[in-house]
Amino acid sequence: MLYDVNRLPLDRLILLCTRATEALARLDERISRSSFGRGFLERQDFLDAASSLWIDGELVHIEDLVLHDAHMDIRAPTHEMAIASRILRARRQIFSNEPKWALSPAGLSRLRGEEAPTLPATKEHGPLPTRHEALTDDDTDMALSDELSTIDRLLARSTATLEAITKDESRSTSKSQNNIIRDPDWNEDERLGEWQTVLKSSAGLPAVLRAVIALDAWYKLEVLQRSLWLGRQLAAALLRQEGLTLSHLSAFNTGLKAVPRERRNASGQPERLIAFLDSIHEAATLGLKEHDRLLNAKTRMERRLVGRRSNSRLPDLIELVLARPVVSTSMIVQALGTTPQGAVGLANQLELREMTGRGRFRAWGVL
Repeated sequence: MLYDVNRLPLDRLILLCTRATEALARLDERISRSSFGRGFLERQDFLDAASSLWIDGELVHIEDLVLHDAHMDIRAPTHEMAIASRILRARRQIFSNEPKWALSPAGLSRLRGEEAPTLPATKEHGPLPTRHEALTDDDTDMALSDELSTIDRLLARSTATLEAITKDESRSTSKSQNNIIRDPDWNEDERLGEWQTVLKSSAGLPAVLRAVIALDAWYKLEVLQRSLWLGRQLAAALLRQEGLTLSHLSAFNTGLKAVPRERRNASGQPERLIAFLDSIHEAATLGLKEHDRLLNAKTRMERRLVGRRSNSRLPDLIELVLARPVVSTSMIVQALGTTPQGAVGLANQLELREMTGRGRFRAWGVL
């Protein structure tokens, strides 16, 4: 096997593993009891997606990503924006499904974007009836209904066959086109199988240690020609599957940004694993600090609600700004149903931080 987990220096890793586990458990507990946990998780998704692009040497402004997700782009989306949006959707898919879904065959196929096409479900009705069967006067109407049902079944089978042929041709055409930009000898399924073997061999180890082993093996085996970011999301999904982060999906990439590139790409396996353990600890620590910052901001903004009418839109705006790193006038109008002038007035009442400094296009964030 290309990756042997039985030769790991556990004496060097166990202390760091314990520290990272403690920080993750604290953050997960904090989120589970938070009054704005859902909004915090949405923020973490945006931060992690932008950080993932940064780690791979690309740049996506988080403000642009938020606007792109809301279908309110102020410029044409770039290729990097499309990747960030895909990461964002993948994180939402992972967290919205069962903890074991992401690492299951169906989950991996869906996240890789290679889900096999399915044919329309048709029931088996046995042999088709002949037109020469004897019918009585009482069942003439029933016979007509059976004939119509038979025609419907034939049409359904024909449609399913045509769709299967069309999809097969489309897949073969897509495959031939992909060969232009992909190495045809790169067997992703085989490499994925080797990675899953590594994952199985690490069973019994602490969850955090399994996650960093899975990530390091993903890099070393080079499972996918593209979508290198998926390995980091699967490592976070493994933490959730192991029951360590049931209330959130770890923003692994935000911690990796805090670790120097030389450590993340060290030639020695122990050094890389230590760097990944440090990044998990950093991600959890940054998450705790961000939650405390938002909690203070929430308390400060809620003071503005004293004496307000019961139908005031300020509580809804507070919830919105806590769930997004940035909110624009259009986002406030769409979410709250106000006019653009009303949206600006509400934002000014909460003393939000102006993000753009423009008069025509304005956006705000939490101080």
